[in-house]
Amino acid sequence: MRLLITFTALALAANVALADEHVVEMKNMGTDGTMVFEPAVVRAAVGDTVRFVPTDMAHNSESIEGLIPEGASAWKGTMSQEVTVTLEQEGVYVYQCLPHLALAMVGVIVAGEPTNLEQIKADSAMRDGKIFANKERLSKYLAEAADAPNS
Repeated sequence: MRLLITFTALALAANVALADEHVVEMKNMGTDGTMVFEPAVVRAAVGDTVRFVPTDMAHNSESIEGLIPEGASAWKGTMSQEVTVTLEQEGVYVYQCLPHLALAMVGVIVAGEPTNLEQIKADSAMRDGKIFANKERLSKYLAEAADAPNS
């Protein structure tokens, strides 16, 4: 019995140790232009964390209602503060910087397989009216998410 408990504890510790942390910077200027998250598309495993770092101030990271996997926890980071998110469900997560959504400051996370990608594409199209610049950015990122290799 003692051996079983020890083995179980080691297995759980190994799973925790295998989880990766992905760092996403919130920037005024980056590879894709102004007001961006870098990297814009993150490929991760379920159980990994994503840490959003305000490289430049006056940004936040928050999930977009209806654009995360069913059953996943939503998040809303505070302005100019780091926020760390644990990816609990498999699928595609779309997030934004709320003050800069009009400039398409958005990003995409794929946890495991992009099982909900087609639904995310359909639902995100209805939100295009809130983006006034860089209108192709989210579509581009979702296309990258579809093409991203498995983690």
